[in-house]
Amino acid sequence: MTAIKGCPIKVIAFALLSMSGSALAVQPITDLPLQVDAEQRWHLPAGEYRGSFSVDRPMHIVCAPGAVFQALGQGNGVIVSAPDVSIEGCTFLDWGHDLTAMNSAVFLQPKARGAVIRGNRMQGQGFGIWVDSTRDVSLIDNRIQGDPQMRSQDRGNGIHLYAVRGARVIGNHVRDARDGIYIDTSNGNLLQGNTLEDLRYGVHYMFANDNQVLDNITRRTRTGYALMQSRKLTVTGNRSEQDQNYGILMNYITYSTLRDNFVTDVRDGSTGDTMIAGAEGKALFIYNSLFNSIEHNHFERSAVGIHLTAGSEDNRIADNAFVGNQRQVKYVATRLQEWSLDGRGNYWSDYLGWDRNNDGLGDIAYEPNDNVDRLLWLYPQVRLLMNSPGIELLRWVQRAFPVMKSPGVMDSHPLMKPTTENLTKEPIG
Repeated sequence: MTAIKGCPIKVIAFALLSMSGSALAVQPITDLPLQVDAEQRWHLPAGEYRGSFSVDRPMHIVCAPGAVFQALGQGNGVIVSAPDVSIEGCTFLDWGHDLTAMNSAVFLQPKARGAVIRGNRMQGQGFGIWVDSTRDVSLIDNRIQGDPQMRSQDRGNGIHLYAVRGARVIGNHVRDARDGIYIDTSNGNLLQGNTLEDLRYGVHYMFANDNQVLDNITRRTRTGYALMQSRKLTVTGNRSEQDQNYGILMNYITYSTLRDNFVTDVRDGSTGDTMIAGAEGKALFIYNSLFNSIEHNHFERSAVGIHLTAGSEDNRIADNAFVGNQRQVKYVATRLQEWSLDGRGNYWSDYLGWDRNNDGLGDIAYEPNDNVDRLLWLYPQVRLLMNSPGIELLRWVQRAFPVMKSPGVMDSHPLMKPTTENLTKEPIG
């Protein structure tokens, strides 16, 4: 095993601190004491390597335990500008936090096609991994942590994809950043098995189509899965635990599939002791989203199970379970929505009907909302009168005179038992 340029195996390497304005000069990675053991495969021994480094040729870099890139609070840790580069097992600390300059621990430029960033540890205030306008990258098993002392909007995202195709983002753990994984104008990518905690948004989609979001976990974020302005998303097998405001948010989402997802304990958004208006903890929020399939999901123990608004129609909503939510459905519109498919609806834990023929379906329809509910949504102050004789009289009148009923949600074939018990189990590992 030989070392590049005759450098000793164990050395603390310092980048030249030549200054251009306030930025450190970027040094070639080959200035470090890399040791070759195969064609294009290099080992970096333990040590602290200060400054910002560039990789401009295909190579596989494997860091020994204790090999640390210390960027001294400026610029990027490593910039990759060549195809077929792998960086594995390294630690990145204290890179820059200029979000306009996109300061990142690892910055993949457009020529970095096929890059593999695997098993690295990153801790800093800027972006963790930024992927810029390239294809077929793999970001696997990295641990990325932001700075919880900063305001969340001043931190970088853990993983940021811009104009990317064919990315595989698998098994990463992101916490205390702004958004865990942010996907902008990027099509045909896979997000699988990531754990995203203590963030603004766990997964954040903007203008991204034909993507897969599989088997991820969000915890204690302000929104678990923020799906916006996108189509043909496949969102299956994900979990949202103790997120705030929204477990899954759909905003202008079309022709997408949500299946086998589990959302629990979504908390109200609040500032101090005062709840933000409209910020009840919603397990699923659907805003102006159409032609989607929402089937076999489990939504439980949240302030609102599902909230539809702004023309969210023509969606297939069946075989889901709504369990123990304070309010199962919030829906204000002028059109009746039927939430059953091929003679099978959803499970509602507050359904009070019966099943006389023992076919597993309720004999009377489930209708979660009435005019009193609409009144409460429009004028929250009326909550003070919830148990008053006046409110009870209103409910009796609309039951006695159905002609007064307003359009809402109807599940004509509610399930007597949920079919989603397997989703409630804690994931292995």
